Amino acid sequence: MTEALKTLSTDLADLVANAADSVLRVDARRRLPASGIAWAEDLVVTAHHVVESDEGITIGSANGEQHDARLIGRDPRNDLALLRVEGALKPANWATDEGLRVGNLALAVARPRRIRASAGIVSGIVQAQAARRGLRMGMGKLHKRKRPRRQHDKWRKRMREWGRFMLADGLLQLDLTMYPGFSGGILLGADGGVHGMVTSGFGGGVGVAVPVSTLRSSVAALLKDGKIRSGYIGVGVQAAQLPDAIVEQLGQETGLLVVSVETDSPAASAGMLVGDILVALDKEAITDIDELQMALARLKVGTAVDMAFVRGGELREGSVVIGAR
Repeated sequence: MTEALKTLSTDLADLVANAADSVLRVDARRRLPASGIAWAEDLVVTAHHVVESDEGITIGSANGEQHDARLIGRDPRNDLALLRVEGALKPANWATDEGLRVGNLALAVARPRRIRASAGIVSGIVQAQAARRGLRMGMGKLHKRKRPRRQHDKWRKRMREWGRFMLADGLLQLDLTMYPGFSGGILLGADGGVHGMVTSGFGGGVGVAVPVSTLRSSVAALLKDGKIRSGYIGVGVQAAQLPDAIVEQLGQETGLLVVSVETDSPAASAGMLVGDILVALDKEAITDIDELQMALARLKVGTAVDMAFVRGGELREGSVVIGAR
């Protein structure tokens, strides 16, 4: 038993040592430095929330060298920022098998000043669809409960904070300690591959990792456009109370009253009119402007999605092609 523990201990230390050269220090905020990952020889991915300034960013490598960095772009939905440096970094050994499962051993490796590690397991996989469904149920229960106004607003704000990040499937929830400065570090699997970027920026005090597939998609978009294209349908809206018959039919009390429709917009092409009340998009309830923004942030530009709206007191259905803002 003792020899087995020694072997496991040595193997874990070797995994960290082998990955350490690709884990970087990121100085982009006034507080403790955070961490970053060498995506390519001249590219670094880190957490969006630790890059407080677009200028004066420096990267510290494993050999102690300092590199000036330039911000290429951000993907706040996935708490990711992409930096470019003038220097030869050692790219991380990105995992080809992204199939980490609940219960798998995981290591968070970071370099806020010097290399540090934290061990644990993958405790859950956050699926966006289920998370959004839970968010809607929570918001619905919130409307029905009689709470003090201050408490009501507090819970509503917390749910929306979580909802902002429930945009991409497969966030890995981690049962390990996220020490200060760990955000932007690597999630290391027992296979020695980097399976994602760890961050505490999703709120709730929970450490998660953005998986490799999401990182690849975001990096590609940022390299191409310098930003993440946000979906839009081209309407001006405001919250509105639904008729009692629709409330009973849908189980939701509010929707979004269309007060303007842009010419040649996706909404105009879909036949939406001023006075319609949007109640669902992509088969998910839309009760306020925040929910519409969250939906448009996650929906892929160019895809046709179902929508439901109220016109003349009647519930109607249609489809709209998501445009790019």
